Amino acid sequence: MSDPSAVIDDLCEEGDRLDELVAELSGEQWALDSPAPSWTVAHQIAHLAWTDRSSVLALTDRAAFDREVEKALLAPGDFVDNGAEEGAGKPPERLLADWRAGRTALVDALRAAPDGARFPWYGPPMSTASMATARLMETWAHGLDVADALGVPRIAPTARLRHIARLGVRTRDFAFGMHGLNPPFDEFSVELVGPDGELWTYGPEDPKHAVGRVTGSAVDFCLLVTQRAHRADLDLHAEGEDADRWLDIAQAFAGPPGNGRAPKGSTR
Repeated sequence: MSDPSAVIDDLCEEGDRLDELVAELSGEQWALDSPAPSWTVAHQIAHLAWTDRSSVLALTDRAAFDREVEKALLAPGDFVDNGAEEGAGKPPERLLADWRAGRTALVDALRAAPDGARFPWYGPPMSTASMATARLMETWAHGLDVADALGVPRIAPTARLRHIARLGVRTRDFAFGMHGLNPPFDEFSVELVGPDGELWTYGPEDPKHAVGRVTGSAVDFCLLVTQRAHRADLDLHAEGEDADRWLDIAQAFAGPPGNGRAPKGSTR
């Protein structure tokens, strides 16, 4: 993606939709438990605010970002939760204001980024478009958690999910590596049906040259790679041993593999 304008615009739209969910919440609603263990609605928004701030540093202040990475290395299992906990302790109106200000700063930094630049991150370095896509992915995923906590309908899926699906495909090798596995040398063919019925395809031009195949719902694929639903509950199908293994370990986010979500009906 040479011009990141479209994904930056979609990131703004996704943030605005989530903002609509939390703008008028009471203090009690900010304290509601979300699907993520030990995380409330406030933790979800605080995490987004924390990650937006880290993203701005990565884009604008390499030395400051490197210091954040050093902190993460000192507490690799806790630094994400610690950031969310700190933000969740703020008064809701302050947390909301900080999140909004951080979103604005991030969009400004993304739009000002030089063409062709790459920026450090907690995982592999990212381009401007990849950074915007990662922020969109997290905003959508944590927005689902907020909606679940509030007991309201999830934000209706749109073509904005195309960015997340593409990121999920591009992070295939990263997911294998995070589990100590060697990724297949060749690409899979991935065929997903978008929210409006359009077919989104990824992989080799001739699917017959693919070493595996994944088909199904684009929404469900995005739920899988953000670990917002268990594979058993999703309309996704794999052909080939490696493709089948990928659906068990897929993740589009940086950092160690998460525990994911239990299948519906499970007591885990």
